[in-house]
Amino acid sequence: MSPKILVADDEPNIVISLEYLLKREGYTVVIARDGQEALEAITRELPDLVLLDVMMPKKSGFEVCQEVRANDALQGVKILMLTAKGRDTDVAKGTALGADAYMTKPFSTRELVLKVAQMLGGSA
Repeated sequence: MSPKILVADDEPNIVISLEYLLKREGYTVVIARDGQEALEAITRELPDLVLLDVMMPKKSGFEVCQEVRANDALQGVKILMLTAKGRDTDVAKGTALGADAYMTKPFSTRELVLKVAQMLGGSA
């Protein structure tokens, strides 16, 4: 069974391009368009990896990350923060809250595919 990836982002163009890119790589893709929806989808779907935007309506990516890490049932879920907030303090905050990796927008799709494969234990 192919790994399941949750794309949590409120920017429709990013969601569409990531969904296309990841499906083309053979992953199962689930979409969430705000932080609350992301949290519900993570709990329901138990994805292998979450591509998590920081700035979203309802709950920020930081809040989602913190809540996922506080839930023992979700410890196996890997989190890749994907955000325009690339300052060192933002990266440090995301890492401190339990994100496994951090990529800033705009990002190279090739780099993202490699990072996803690496995080899921495969090779691209």
